[in-house]
Amino acid sequence: MHNFKELKIWNNSMELVVQVYKLTQKFPNEEKFNLISQIRRCATSIPSNIAEGAGRNSDKELNQFLGIAKGSSFELQTQLILSNKLAFMNNDDFHKLNNSVSEIQRMISGFQANLQSNF
Repeated sequence: MHNFKELKIWNNSMELVVQVYKLTQKFPNEEKFNLISQIRRCATSIPSNIAEGAGRNSDKELNQFLGIAKGSSFELQTQLILSNKLAFMNNDDFHKLNNSVSEIQRMISGFQANLQSNF
């Protein structure tokens, strides 16, 4: 079992969620129950799955939840691309968040590779 609060990947993904919430507050109100909700759910899913996996009984289970978190990060990336194409966010905000998501994806992959070497 790992202490998720000490994992850099969890802390970075929590910061990403905060940034996503701040940014989506600026989206059009008619997107409240559509794109805003979807973006926030997939962003929140990343640290949530990391934490849930860290609380499991084995590294194999943690690896499984990291895979779910990584899937959510790709879903988030898709939603951010769409939001940028719809001009709900400017290019600077998009690139900043997209880079953060890409970094988290790399961290998840590295963590998974490290865990898998212990199976």
